[in-house]
Amino acid sequence: MTVRDVLLIAHGSLHPALRRELAARGLVLRESRRWQDADRSQPERILGAYTWFYEALRHPLTAWQMHRLLRRQEIPLFVWNQDAPHYLNRVAWRLDWLDRARLFDIYATHSLVDARRNFADSVLYLANAADTRNYRLRDATLAGLRDPARYTCDVSFLGAMDGNRYKEMRSRQAFFAALGERLSARGIRFLFRESAGINAEELVALYQQSRINLNFGASCDYGAPLASGLPERCYGIPASGGFLLCDRRIHARDDFTPGENWAEFDGLDDCVARIEFWLADFAAAREFAERCHAHVLAHHTYAHRAASLHKALLDWHAGKRGRLQ
Repeated sequence: MTVRDVLLIAHGSLHPALRRELAARGLVLRESRRWQDADRSQPERILGAYTWFYEALRHPLTAWQMHRLLRRQEIPLFVWNQDAPHYLNRVAWRLDWLDRARLFDIYATHSLVDARRNFADSVLYLANAADTRNYRLRDATLAGLRDPARYTCDVSFLGAMDGNRYKEMRSRQAFFAALGERLSARGIRFLFRESAGINAEELVALYQQSRINLNFGASCDYGAPLASGLPERCYGIPASGGFLLCDRRIHARDDFTPGENWAEFDGLDDCVARIEFWLADFAAAREFAERCHAHVLAHHTYAHRAASLHKALLDWHAGKRGRLQ
């Protein structure tokens, strides 16, 4: 029996860490900038074909042709959508058409909060993850992070928040402006700044110098009724040994257990209260951060995501469709 060990990767948009971990599983990745250039030889070895979600919106006829050809060869076409559920600046009728057309065989997504039926007959919840090549302890140790003297900041946020330039960042910009005023009045040291131009090594160092690292909002939330998917920093901060305090998000309960390895807040007032709570007991905060660190490394790296996607593709060939685990 021929082993299906080949993935066709079109348009170069698959996350580099996921691509790396799929290759580490022994899969052969045949990459091409255009679908038309993909090497489709030995179809019996091809496990699946990946394309960029938005390629089908931009070029629906090409996607339909790809879908028909692959179906004849019994090769599933799959995507991973990290932009759901708002699809900023995308025309709604195109999204509705793509949902009805069902051109994808497996739709992997970091958020299941969507009025559409998720664009495929087989749907896989595939969250973001920690890229442990970049986000790890590095030169620090968990024991060393228990030293209060190493921390230069009480509360920090590093990320995009230029609401003047990007409308999807306006709520985040307003939130941190208001939070900064509250923290200043309490004498709490904070650092809120753009992460553009900061490399992963510098980010990790900043995570490890702040007693509390925040997340609030995500560009994919714009126009959506609920905050749902978790940004990569929600995994990268714990993987680096940092303490994460996050806004309330729907899918947090799919990946974490609140109170055990997940700390969250609901709104500005609760954020201030949670910050004061965790700053008041440094030892408890570090114990909590270490539980979060262990949980992320055990369940939420890109190696885990690659394993989930690999299994979903094998299940598709075995006839298992619908909501995939």
